[in-house]
Amino acid sequence: MAYTPQYGPGQSVVAENRRKQMNPNVKLEKMRNVTDEDIVLILGHRAPGQAYPTAHPPLAEQGEPDCPIRKIVTPTDGAKAGDRVRYIQFADSVYNAPSQPYQRTYTEAYRYRGIDPGTLSGRQIVECRERDLEKISADLINTNLFDPATIGIRGATVHGHSLRLAEDGMMFDMLQRCVLEGGTVKYVKDQIGTPLDKKVDVGKPMDAAWLKANTTMFHSLVGTSYRSDAEYIEYIKRIHSLRTKYGFMPVE
Repeated sequence: MAYTPQYGPGQSVVAENRRKQMNPNVKLEKMRNVTDEDIVLILGHRAPGQAYPTAHPPLAEQGEPDCPIRKIVTPTDGAKAGDRVRYIQFADSVYNAPSQPYQRTYTEAYRYRGIDPGTLSGRQIVECRERDLEKISADLINTNLFDPATIGIRGATVHGHSLRLAEDGMMFDMLQRCVLEGGTVKYVKDQIGTPLDKKVDVGKPMDAAWLKANTTMFHSLVGTSYRSDAEYIEYIKRIHSLRTKYGFMPVE
């Protein structure tokens, strides 16, 4: 019988949202239409229209020795072309943001090839070949994985991600890369903090009801309490119990 992955425990809406994001068979919901050019501007790695800088010659020109793994694994477009490796990094508010650092890494690992995702305390980065990154970034920004107010694209100086939201619902950003203007969020700097020649509109913030219904975060004050999901608690207790027992007496 074929194995069917569960993608995580739990009976709550938060648990279900996590499973939907991780499951590559579930299509992400498109929420906005940030153009390819604007995504390039936010990333800040190259100018729109500029050729992709390379780290090595195209694979077809390298004359690599015969290898069975190369016959099994199809290289991504960026790897074929020899693109350099670049990144996008996110900071997620604890107040019902659609995703969060560990969840992002799980989701990306299930959905995309040729990537190197990394999770830190309050930020998440994904690295890959540059042209592959731009395609992935379009998914991460244009779908229900993103909210313009409670998620920030921040390549450096991420501080403030977990503090309270401002009166307008925006996260604090020491570099103020984006502003709420005319009802929509606009990036005025790229993810590093370099000013842009034009403002990049990433759409209007989602309302509180949508955030609560679509978040992958447990929050006892503004969302779904972690303790309210009995199956999740049972699962986590089992993991901690087994790892503790193994640490003390692995033979048992």
